[in-house]
Amino acid sequence: MDEARPPIATPCVKICLIDGESGLCVGCQRTLPEVASWGRLTDAERAQIMATLPDRRGRIRPEKLAMFG
Repeated sequence: MDEARPPIATPCVKICLIDGESGLCVGCQRTLPEVASWGRLTDAERAQIMATLPDRRGRIRPEKLAMFG
């Protein structure tokens, strides 16, 4: 019998809106290509992207982020 695979780590917070200025998702700060390919990336590739997300948040204007809490 196959072992159950652990869920894929994701920064998704179910606020899916691409900011036209930065090209980042307002909810998770990933790019659209990153979101689209997330399930095909390796754990290491996902971890590398996730490590950059806090810095990316500053590329989205604060008033846009404030609309979603």
